[in-house]
Amino acid sequence: MTHTTCPVAGVEALIVSVPAVGNAFAEGAEETLLIRVTDSEGRCGIGESVCTPAVTKAMVEQETIHFWSQGIRDLVVGADPIEARALYDRVYHASFYHGRRGTFIQAFSAVDIALWDLAGQQLGLPVYKLLGGARCDRIRPYATLYPGDIYGGPVEAFVAEIARQAEIALDQGLRALKIPVLFGPEIGDGRIVEIVHECRGVIDGLAAGSGDTAVALDFGYRWWDWHDAAWTLKRIDDCRICFAEAPLRHDDLDGHARLAAVSPIRVGGAEFAAGRWEVREWLERGGVSLVQPGVSRAGGFTELMRIAEMCEMHGAQLVPHSFATGITDTANFHLQAASLTVPMVEFRSSRLGPSRLRTELVSPPEPAIVDGFAELPSGAGLGLELNEDLVANHTRAGSNPVF
Repeated sequence: MTHTTCPVAGVEALIVSVPAVGNAFAEGAEETLLIRVTDSEGRCGIGESVCTPAVTKAMVEQETIHFWSQGIRDLVVGADPIEARALYDRVYHASFYHGRRGTFIQAFSAVDIALWDLAGQQLGLPVYKLLGGARCDRIRPYATLYPGDIYGGPVEAFVAEIARQAEIALDQGLRALKIPVLFGPEIGDGRIVEIVHECRGVIDGLAAGSGDTAVALDFGYRWWDWHDAAWTLKRIDDCRICFAEAPLRHDDLDGHARLAAVSPIRVGGAEFAAGRWEVREWLERGGVSLVQPGVSRAGGFTELMRIAEMCEMHGAQLVPHSFATGITDTANFHLQAASLTVPMVEFRSSRLGPSRLRTELVSPPEPAIVDGFAELPSGAGLGLELNEDLVANHTRAGSNPVF
C-alpha cells in the first residue's frame, strides 16, 4: 500500500474539562487543551498542552495581525505535516509579538505533536521512526508518587502514603519512582534528611528481590539559598537518589550552577523552560546536567528533539516532565525511543490516583510495564485513538472548532 502525505485542512482547539473527582492534583475540574489537526481525507492528528488551557487556546486561535504577528492557524492550514520541523521554524519566526518564550511555545507544543501524529498516520509509521528511528529497544517510565494535600499533617502519614503508592507502582511493574518532598519551612532540613532516608528504606523493603529501584526527589523549589540545598543533598547521598528536581527557585540560574558544582546528586532544572533557547541557558549558565522540559509545553517533538541533541553536546540528560493525559505520556515514549539522551520519562499511572482524562481521553489508556520497561510504541503516528464521545460531551462551552 502506498502512503502519501496531504496538506492540513483544519485545526481545532478544544478545552476538554471533566470534574476532578478524587484527583488530588486538580481543583474543581481537570482540563487539557486538545488540538485536532485534520487533512482533506479525514485523518486526524491529536496533541495537547498541559498549561493553562484558556490562555493557550486563545493563542492557537489568534488571527493574523501583521507579518510579525501571524496566526498559528493561518500558517498551519495548507502545510504538509511531514514538514513539521520546517513549519515550527516558520511559525516561530512569524510570532515576535506573541510573547513567544512562554504561552506561544506552550500552545504550539500541542499543534506540533498533532502534526507529527498526522504525518505518521498518513505514512503508516510511528512517530519515533519519523523522528529518525529507535535509539533504544525499550522505554523506561518512572512514576511520581503524589500523596495529595497532606504535607501539613503528620510526617508519618506522608511516609505511609508514599509506601502505599510505591507498592502499587512496583506491582504495576515500575522500577523507577519520584517522591515529591514538598514540605513547608515548618519542617526543617534535618527532618527532610530523615524523611528521605525513611522513604528510601520503605521502598527498598518493598522492592526486595526485584532489583534496585531508582528513586528521584522533587523538592518543589524549596530553597532560596543554594548552601541550604547543598547541605541537605550531601546528607542524603547514601540514599542512592538518581536526581533532585526543583531544589531552588526556578529562575535562579547562578544558584543552580553553584549547587550543581558541589552536589553529589544530579541536579535537575528547566522544568518550566519554554523552548531550546531557555534550556540552553540552564545548561550553560545554570550548569545542571539534567533538564526537564515537557513535550506538551516546551515545543512539541520538534523542539524536544533539538533539546535532546543539545544535551548530548553538553553531557546532560533530558528527562521530560509529564503529568497530563495519555497523549503526553505516549509522546514521551516516542521521544525516548528516538533520543540518545533520554534515560527515562515521567509516566502518570492511573493506578496511583484517579483521572478521567488520563484513563478515558485516548486508548489504549496505559501500556504494559514489565520489570521496569515498556515496549516501543506501535501503530501509525502516536498510535492512539481519541474518545470522541468524551470530547463531545466534555468540551467546555465556547470552545469551538477553528477552521
